[in-house]
Amino acid sequence: MSSDHHWVCYLLRCADNTLYCGISNDLEKRLAAHNSGSGAKYTRARGPVLLVYLEGCTDRSAASRREQAIKHLNRQQKLALIASTK
Repeated sequence: MSSDHHWVCYLLRCADNTLYCGISNDLEKRLAAHNSGSGAKYTRARGPVLLVYLEGCTDRSAASRREQAIKHLNRQQKLALIASTK
């Protein structure tokens, strides 16, 4: 999984098997933050996390819109999205 865009929308699988969706313009730094416990409040108690889906976006606004769209999907739809990239 790689991105040719500056902003990305991503899905993480947490250690408790839940899914977390977020955006970043520095994915490596953000993943390190999630895994060190200094990332999002949701992932702090659910680490370590694994990147399972990545989608490049043209700008922060597009990334935020995509994040909201993914967050409105149910779990099965999110799993299907993840499976579509494999």
